[in-house]
Amino acid sequence: MKAIAIDDEPIALEIVKSHASRVPFLDLRAEFTDAFKALEYLQVESVDLIFLDIKMPDISGIEFFTSLSKKPLLIFTTAYSDHAVTGYELDAVDYLLKPFSLSRFMKGCNKALELYASRNAPETADHIFVKTGYEQLKVNYNDILYLEATGNYVNFVLKDKKILSRSTFSEAIAMLPTDKFVRVHRSYLVSLTQLEKVERHQVTLQGHRVPVSEAYRLNLMSVLTR
Repeated sequence: MKAIAIDDEPIALEIVKSHASRVPFLDLRAEFTDAFKALEYLQVESVDLIFLDIKMPDISGIEFFTSLSKKPLLIFTTAYSDHAVTGYELDAVDYLLKPFSLSRFMKGCNKALELYASRNAPETADHIFVKTGYEQLKVNYNDILYLEATGNYVNFVLKDKKILSRSTFSEAIAMLPTDKFVRVHRSYLVSLTQLEKVERHQVTLQGHRVPVSEAYRLNLMSVLTR
């Protein structure tokens, strides 16, 4: 995976660089103390993963990432724990709290690799396998109505049943094709093929009403009109 690191502290960047050199599947292409220099780099180069500090001068890591039109995978590296919820809303792969160890860094990288593999898998498949307990259940895309994040679990709501899976919402989203599913809320992903009614603050899928938040409403409408 091609990656870059952005942090206004040179020492923090050296730690990321040192850890990254120990991860065989990670290719850290560049490090930046200036977020705007990183933005210039991303205008001409593509990357798969960004290691990003949150509190930086001039522009925060959150503002930087939301400004990107094409969003790579994201791992926050920060000394502050009060932005974890925002990281969740931005679908961050991981949230590394400084100072983090090599083993903790590798854990985040392994999660990123799993999502990267899911994103780049051939889209010829028509199903996924959902882990529940000690089992892996085959679930066809066409049977899924929506996904709901519930704490440390994701509820797969199907036409005829529900499956509760222990995984992050980001991991579950990455398993599904973006041309068939769309996020409508920080806690909900819905099937485009199962939509029956679209209203300003909710959608309906076979009688199930799912909320639509303001943050995701414009994205939903752009997907429906493309």
